[in-house]
Amino acid sequence: MAGPRGQPNRFYDVEDVIDRAGVGPFQHRLLAVCGLSWAADAAEVLIISFALPAIRQEWGLSPTEAGLVVTATFLGMLAGAWFWGTISDYIGRRTGFILTIFIFALFGTLAAFAPSPQVLAVLRALTGFGLGGALPLDFSLFAEFLPRRNRGRYLVILESFWALGTIIAAGLAWLLVPTYGWRPLLATSAVAALLVFWVRLRVPEPPRFLVTRGRLDEAWAILEQVARTNSRQLPPGNLRPLPRRPKVTVAALWRPGFWRITLMLWAAWFCISLAYYGVFTWLPQLFVQRGFAFVQTYQYVFILALAQLPGYFSAAYLVEVWGRRPTLAAYLAASGVFTYLFAAIIGDVWVVAAAILMSFFSLGAWGALYAYTPELYPTEIRTTGMGWASGMTRIAGSIAPTLGGLLLQYADNIVVPLTVWAAAFIVGGAVVGLLGIETRGRPLADTVEAVPKAT
Repeated sequence: MAGPRGQPNRFYDVEDVIDRAGVGPFQHRLLAVCGLSWAADAAEVLIISFALPAIRQEWGLSPTEAGLVVTATFLGMLAGAWFWGTISDYIGRRTGFILTIFIFALFGTLAAFAPSPQVLAVLRALTGFGLGGALPLDFSLFAEFLPRRNRGRYLVILESFWALGTIIAAGLAWLLVPTYGWRPLLATSAVAALLVFWVRLRVPEPPRFLVTRGRLDEAWAILEQVARTNSRQLPPGNLRPLPRRPKVTVAALWRPGFWRITLMLWAAWFCISLAYYGVFTWLPQLFVQRGFAFVQTYQYVFILALAQLPGYFSAAYLVEVWGRRPTLAAYLAASGVFTYLFAAIIGDVWVVAAAILMSFFSLGAWGALYAYTPELYPTEIRTTGMGWASGMTRIAGSIAPTLGGLLLQYADNIVVPLTVWAAAFIVGGAVVGLLGIETRGRPLADTVEAVPKAT
């Protein structure tokens, strides 16, 4: 059999060739592309929470009604995560990568012109359909271009762009909402996403996906491009073909070798999302109820967003030194502790300090989770696994704003809702500690049979 380089007797696994191509300018450029997408995704997800007080004021919405507007976004994201996660294991990462950003940019822009809360909810749901697919695809695509030695650190660094998007969203809210209202705020993030769409057109298909489809020549050509860009040279030879096999479905996530992985991930994604969006959707309102002025809340949310960056970078270091599982479990537990303290302690300085540490650990936990998840599934079902795990985020995210609105409306103080969110963080950490397996230094598998079994 003659392969891409015409050398019939030397075959390499795609993982080995990616390791030989190394990390260099190619991955750094791809990090910039995926990172800008991730920052735009973050801004689009969180910007509605910054706009929520002004939206309530314009249309006279109760906390519960306002929560439903946010919930619409997460319901759209749920459909998008499950649809695009599964479909991208069939049509390819690149195609899904491009289409999802276009959908959320288009409908995100239209949402800025919504004439009523009902229309806004519909447009936000359609925006969420694109967002829900964009989020897991970013990580699956980037992970498949990374050598095993650097994968965990770079995936957490990619997740750190979420903090950049949060900082931008908080800064724009601080500048725009008090003077110009919420509509320009929604428009700015969506217009930025249109620029990201143009950049995404240049991203190649990951060679791992091409190998699973038998497209070895295309895969080798892209790997050569990666190596040249990184000033490396590949050895002469061919990629080892994989046997033709039936397409793997969502049911594979619950096969005997995967059920514990899937259960752990779905629980972790649900818990972290319930807590994170429960807190951050209502964070401006929570600061107001703690006695801070309305404009002052944007300043403090901006400071909290800055605190997320060292949280990410510390997690990026620890996932390679300490491991994925212990880092994720510890950061989730610490997030729960400081979420509770944010509600329970007295004094402005201590309240802000607890909120900063809550933000530090919760976003570090997100980074570790996003680095961990794609390593647990093989190429055949990687975006399916990522999509369905992140779908748990959308279920929890759709519950959290409405539940938060109900608890804030009927509870005597903010301790009750924040205790619920704190407990969710801690339960998520416990599940990871009990059911998780370590993936540090382990190669990415391409077929379900190649994955070490979790029993």
